[in-house]
Amino acid sequence: MLNAALIAAAAVALAASPATVSSPLLLTEALVLCAGVALIVVADWSLLRRAFVPLEDLKSLMARVDPLKPGERVRAAGGDREFGELARSFNQMMERLETERRDSARRATAAEEGERQRLSRELHDEIGQRLGALLLALQGLERGVPPTLRPQVADLREEMRSALDEVRAVARGLRPEALDELGLGSALAALTMSVGRGGVHVDRRVERGLPSFSQDVELVVYRVAQEALSNVTRHAATREASLKLGYRDGGLELVVTDDGAGFDVGDGRDGQGIRAMRERALTIGARLEVSSGPGSGTTVRLTLADVDLR
Repeated sequence: MLNAALIAAAAVALAASPATVSSPLLLTEALVLCAGVALIVVADWSLLRRAFVPLEDLKSLMARVDPLKPGERVRAAGGDREFGELARSFNQMMERLETERRDSARRATAAEEGERQRLSRELHDEIGQRLGALLLALQGLERGVPPTLRPQVADLREEMRSALDEVRAVARGLRPEALDELGLGSALAALTMSVGRGGVHVDRRVERGLPSFSQDVELVVYRVAQEALSNVTRHAATREASLKLGYRDGGLELVVTDDGAGFDVGDGRDGQGIRAMRERALTIGARLEVSSGPGSGTTVRLTLADVDLR
């Protein structure tokens, strides 16, 4: 349309002008023709450049879009009807893809949590009980063996006790009992104390009087906090971290911060732990933001605008 309008305007201007063309062509006439053609080309380039700016924006968005960072859309700026239709079609496609991605992540997460719960139950109820029975048997055996063998039996008993503690710790990591029985606040308290025993002091600030959130929301918040604190203990090279959980105006926010080594997030490549947290956040429609830099610590922020309550 722009090209047609420009050519029509040029034709009308030439028809109304007193310009003539001789044969053979005079130098002044050739110069006038060249100037006219150059003017039309420049005008055409300027108009087309403005017309293709929205397409460049669409191209840029398509190059950077990430299914784990939903919500980005192209804006149908201006009055170009054709581009407006293209933008609406693209946004509808993104909406369908994000919906399918969220549903797939939810199904995968549900299957993973079901398997975690099964393994936790087997470790706690079967293997844990067997180890506990063996521990009691060793305690009884220790009293009946000759004095010369008691140190060896005592060592074996302590090894058995240590193995039982490790099995119980693995079971709690797979499926936190406190989350199911006592709620999110108590589960986060147990988590931070466990991290503290590993050498990292966590300043925990959980808002009092939190409502009971849906099971999916509580599980995602707990898993994100667990992964963020696990990254602190493994990679941050610090002994101080903080965890904050607040609820305001129907929105929930979890913030985990440390002052450790940090890392470069400018390359846009997420590690496995961060991708796992984004997958979790996606299942409940939350947004996960990670800010960090070499030597400046790391902040993990999980926000959910509309929280489902029990």
